[in-house]
Amino acid sequence: MFQRIVVAYNESPASERALAAAIRLATALKAELHTVTVITDLPAYTVYAGAIDASISRVLKEDRVKLHEQLREKARTFAESHGFEVQTHLVEGGPVEAIIEFLRESKADLLVVGLHQRDLYIARLWNNVFELAQDAPCSVLGVH
Repeated sequence: MFQRIVVAYNESPASERALAAAIRLATALKAELHTVTVITDLPAYTVYAGAIDASISRVLKEDRVKLHEQLREKARTFAESHGFEVQTHLVEGGPVEAIIEFLRESKADLLVVGLHQRDLYIARLWNNVFELAQDAPCSVLGVH
């Protein structure tokens, strides 16, 4: 049924739950498992900081890359602790657009996303999940 499963992975507890569910599903289906982590553009206000010190943008980008590399390693370690191998990917761009492009390029069968518990940012988060579900070229599974 599903041969290539992709998990949208970030630093949230919801994405960790999604990864755990995807590992169980991939194990049962003997499917490939991938994570995709998105590095978004720096906030617009960093331009002002760059006017004071030109190296700030470079340092902030390096810090973001380092953080996202740590997330990739965390996903790998978590999967290995459950006896499963995961391939991790880092993409740049808007969260929805970058994931959709990755799904198309990787020919994914299923996207697994973590659904956030109700919080102050639910409207924004739900919009990303809704957009992913509408535009994904594959099935989408939301995990609580």
